[in-house]
Amino acid sequence: MPTQPPAPSIAESPADVVRRQYVASATGDLDLWRTAVAPDVEWIEAAGFPLAGTYRTPDGVISGVFEQLAVAWDGWITHDDTYLVDGERVIVLGRYGAVNKATGKAMSVRVAHSFIVRGGKIVRFEQIVDSAGVRAAMTA
Repeated sequence: MPTQPPAPSIAESPADVVRRQYVASATGDLDLWRTAVAPDVEWIEAAGFPLAGTYRTPDGVISGVFEQLAVAWDGWITHDDTYLVDGERVIVLGRYGAVNKATGKAMSVRVAHSFIVRGGKIVRFEQIVDSAGVRAAMTA
């Protein structure tokens, strides 16, 4: 019988909610990831990034971002190095690492993520990334 993910706590800090989504993403636990995001989440991937655009709803993010990353990259990981918190806004400075499946090239690029957390759920995400580094790994 499958175990249920822990229910999010309204008492969690915004940084705790964001950290939970990183853990869930890193482990591939999409049920846990869903507990961290609002049903109407707005997820913005940066211009220049291969998946650039705005995705809405957890299913939209999973199919438009997470599943596409798994198709194109091996070992995609986000290292969430530094958290800066201002009320409901959480900025995370970190790094992406992965190997492009088509070229075999590894990449490690800097990234900043901006989250808005309300009522214990991520309602908005915006990515800022070294897209040139990502694209370099995609070029043979």
